[in-house]
Amino acid sequence: MKNKYIKILLSIGLIFTLIGCGQKEDFKSIGENKDSFEVVDILERKIVLDKPVERVVAIGSALRLYTYINKTELLVGVEKTQQDQKTGRPYVLANPQLSDLALVGEGHPAPVDPELIILANPDVIIAGDIFDLNQIADLEKKTGIPVIVVATDAANIFSETVYKSLSIIGEVVNKEDRAQEVIDYMEASKAEIENLVLNIPEDKKPTIYLGGLSYNGNHGIESTSGDSVTLNILKAKNVAQGVGESHAVIIDKEKLLEWDPEMIVIDESGLSLVLEDFSKNPAYYKSLSAVKNNQVYAQLPNVNYYVNYESALADIYYLGTLMYPEEFGHIDPKVKADEIYEFLLRAKLYERVSEMFGGFIEVDLN
Repeated sequence: MKNKYIKILLSIGLIFTLIGCGQKEDFKSIGENKDSFEVVDILERKIVLDKPVERVVAIGSALRLYTYINKTELLVGVEKTQQDQKTGRPYVLANPQLSDLALVGEGHPAPVDPELIILANPDVIIAGDIFDLNQIADLEKKTGIPVIVVATDAANIFSETVYKSLSIIGEVVNKEDRAQEVIDYMEASKAEIENLVLNIPEDKKPTIYLGGLSYNGNHGIESTSGDSVTLNILKAKNVAQGVGESHAVIIDKEKLLEWDPEMIVIDESGLSLVLEDFSKNPAYYKSLSAVKNNQVYAQLPNVNYYVNYESALADIYYLGTLMYPEEFGHIDPKVKADEIYEFLLRAKLYERVSEMFGGFIEVDLN
């Protein structure tokens, strides 16, 4: 009998040991509090929050996605680089109150400051750029605050990764309905665009080059995309299609002369560099058919500290009106841009963004 009780006690001890290990791995355990709930983040980590979230710090690219769901409500801290309206990031322009929040660090590429996060006293940290489990564990250990990881997707604005991240944020701040509305809006936009380009004959599609794209800084005409989400959904004849190992690539400028596209679109993040280069070497540009035929245009910059999905979506509609005026003729791209900004960020921003960067314009290189 004595041995039987010893075995039972040992079994109970083993159970509590396993539970304790599970608590450490998942940071928090479900306690007796009926308000506790579990969230599974983008890394499939299970995080249990022991009460409804009332205070949030969203760091890195998570802040952009957070503002789509909950504006700045519940935010108690922000990185310094996420307050600067001069960046022209639409989510920052739409939320000037970000500048009133406590600082939790300098922002990318600098790490957040655990001591400043502790002072902000959030219930949870939503992180968009930390995918190293050791870094996550270290931040949780130093702050005593659970970290929930979400992710963006530079290669696809209609991304399941982004949709899942939006859903996760919705769960955390009790805005599941709004998260689903955003996902539905993106999917409805995708379906509309796909339907508009569905039956366009190949011989009616102009060849096109998208240049001046921003990747880890601003670049000139030689910066393009070999796998452009913008051009892919429009089923465009991207002359750079397949060039490079990813969607971002720097080409030899002579390659553009060889391709000689019918249409060139320059991202306004690199437009000043293109114009500067043109002033030094006008003969190069004037030998291009698109320049000769006044088929050079500018689009809103949509990459600034990861993808600004609202501007990227607005650019897709704009390029649609340029390439396929018959199919997209009923769409005013400026009005459409404001519709997108207003839905995702609750503010009409096209005029403001245009004042900063140029807007949807024709670029005269003649």
